[in-house]
Amino acid sequence: MRASYHWLRSLVPGLDASPREVAERLTRAGLEVEDTTEYGAASPSVVVAIVRRVERHPKHDKLSLVTVDRGGAEQTVVCGAPNVPAPGRKVVLAPLGTHLPAVGMTITSRPVGGVVSEGMLCSENELGLVAGGGKGEGILVLPEGFEAPAGTPLATAIPATHDFVFEIGVTPNRPDALGHVGLARELAALYELAFSPPPSDAPARIADGQRVDRLASVVVEDTERCPHYGAAVLINVKVGPSPAWLRYRLESLGVRSISNVVDVTNLVLLEYSHPMHAFDLDKLPGGRVVVRRAREAEVLVTLDGVSRTLSSDDLVITDGERPLALAGVMGGADSEIGSETRRVLLECAYFSPRGIRRASRRHGLHTEASHRFERGIDPEGVPEVLAHAAALMTRLAGASAVPGSILAGISPSPRPTVRYRHARATGILGFEVSLERASAILTRLGCEVVRVGGDELSVTTPSHRPDLGREEDLVEEVMRVHGIDHVPAAPRALVTRAGRSTPSLVERLRREAAGMGLSEALTFGFTSHAALAALEAPSPAVTLKNPLTEDRAVMRTSLLPGLLEALRRARRHGVRDVRMFAVGSAFFAGAQGSSLPREARGFAAVLAGTRPTAMGKAEAVDVYDAKGLAVELVERALHRAVSVVSAPAAHLHPRGAGAILVDERIVGRLGPLHPDVVERLDLDGDAVVLELDLDALAEVGVTSPRFRAIPQLPAVTRDLALVVHEDVTAGALAASIRELVGALCESVELFDLYRGKGLPDDHKSLAYRIVFRDPRAASDPEHAKTLTDAEVDACTRTLVDAVKERHGAVVRA
Repeated sequence: MRASYHWLRSLVPGLDASPREVAERLTRAGLEVEDTTEYGAASPSVVVAIVRRVERHPKHDKLSLVTVDRGGAEQTVVCGAPNVPAPGRKVVLAPLGTHLPAVGMTITSRPVGGVVSEGMLCSENELGLVAGGGKGEGILVLPEGFEAPAGTPLATAIPATHDFVFEIGVTPNRPDALGHVGLARELAALYELAFSPPPSDAPARIADGQRVDRLASVVVEDTERCPHYGAAVLINVKVGPSPAWLRYRLESLGVRSISNVVDVTNLVLLEYSHPMHAFDLDKLPGGRVVVRRAREAEVLVTLDGVSRTLSSDDLVITDGERPLALAGVMGGADSEIGSETRRVLLECAYFSPRGIRRASRRHGLHTEASHRFERGIDPEGVPEVLAHAAALMTRLAGASAVPGSILAGISPSPRPTVRYRHARATGILGFEVSLERASAILTRLGCEVVRVGGDELSVTTPSHRPDLGREEDLVEEVMRVHGIDHVPAAPRALVTRAGRSTPSLVERLRREAAGMGLSEALTFGFTSHAALAALEAPSPAVTLKNPLTEDRAVMRTSLLPGLLEALRRARRHGVRDVRMFAVGSAFFAGAQGSSLPREARGFAAVLAGTRPTAMGKAEAVDVYDAKGLAVELVERALHRAVSVVSAPAAHLHPRGAGAILVDERIVGRLGPLHPDVVERLDLDGDAVVLELDLDALAEVGVTSPRFRAIPQLPAVTRDLALVVHEDVTAGALAASIRELVGALCESVELFDLYRGKGLPDDHKSLAYRIVFRDPRAASDPEHAKTLTDAEVDACTRTLVDAVKERHGAVVRA
């Protein structure tokens, strides 16, 4: 929402705060001013000048020498504009030293073809009054009969040429703040100033002898979608350009000036936040207006020239037969205002927000009108706004207002009455705001307040604030206007609470995954049919009726689409090494006979790029990285032994897909993505994924770690390098060592892997560090003993013979 500082000041006469102060106060009150720009920044510096002579440049045919009177002094300016007016007309002169921010230029005296130019005649573009070309081409020539004398600053001659424009981020619950009257009421409340809505002026001309019901009629067939519809008729309309002040006011707020009739409707929209539409009455047979639902597949050509096929859920304005406008969204081309228009029917209505929101999204049309109707305009403001617009039309378009107006539909609903209790407000806020101050704040906001008893107010909320419906809403308004700066800073007593000693399974996994170098990704619970199909994941059980985009049309049945989308984005931004995880729910079809989906908790991780290494050549991550991650992660979280076995999966590469087992139960899957999946998802490279079923992990359960006393006897360590065939895994050999050494084996750790010179083909060397200790060293130190080298050597010889027989292992020389 763009708002004019000078317009707001005119609506709140006592407001003397600067633009910066107003912006800060609105922001603190919840209407965030995201930006403030100075419109027409050069207008205070440039002046009105009268053209005295126009001569051809002696050396350039396309240049003119223009002598102007800037108020008591004449000077010559070299001008290349094609529209230099005849002597006697007024233009805008930028004197020497003037800075024009819109074009980044400072005016200096300079020769042009041998003639010194003592200033510049400015265009609207150069003054920053319009954006782009079009009306800004050529210099600005002021209208004939322009009253301001030569030498008057342009900002004084036409005040609308200089302003400060606020860009306000209005939240959806504040439709009143989408108009200047609503913002003015807000500022009056914040600065504790009196506020009165703009008075409705009487029409400048009345069409005597005419009656509105003889020229037009309105029938509302769907009062649920259109409870209130107002219409006024004007005749003898003269369509033409708007006066300068109106054009520049609209331009400053980002609205293109079209004609005086259309500009009036846009001005009223910006003033009251109440959209209006003007129909050419002569294009309505019999002046008939019927508000109804569209017929299925009915066609309407809107003002943007697009032919739109309507739905039976669309609300349309018709002439009884053909549609003329998509109600609350955009008018139709068949009844738009043109230069030949002489009779106008003004529409001012209230449309149901939900219906407008559906129509706007269905047709991909988000307009200034739909933006306001979607949020809920003032239903009681129809007569007042209609009369105001008709009066403006008589002044700006030379029209005559036909007496009376048509108000069709049903009466507005009674405004809700909400109680405000002082004790309740104090309990919510944590500090006290006097009942008198609360009453004054609510009254300034437009509420009707009656004191009931000693500490309670009966508050009738205003029709322009549909967001006020509960006592908590009133308390929030009091706090917002009272100011958060006035909240007392009181120290609070610190109350200690016993924390949960055992973290949940999800918390364990998050903590351990982060500790292992993974970053958590927060992904949407929504995804697309295509993403699930690419992964050959289960079909979605929940489909959104009104998704934001097609990429968010269904609830996910796998956590991988969101993670892989994050991977694709990272790679497109040049990040190749990715280690991410996500925790969340997936949604599957529920039990037979149930209409509700089944929600399953899951953990997923993706590894891509190269594995972290301090030195040496970088190597790409592979299935063993995923295996190590899965085993370590689950063992840390459950304190249980974990194994991984080969198991195919549709979305994983057949040479690397595996299942994660705990107590012989599958709790997850891992492996590199299938090349077809990589191609379908456009991942630009391989990736390894890991998925865990948190519900299955929870059913397996967490084993509580047990305390083991510190051994009081020393251990004996032996390093043993064994040469085995490539088919022998390091895990299998380590398990055999533990088994064969028996109770004396405290730990077995693999510390080296070697392939190459000195070893037979298809063989490898695995080096283990074995720690021997009497098992009673911790539990029964009185009966334990320190192992001797002889005992350990004998055990080692027996071990070497046994692993040779079992695995074909020999000690590396």
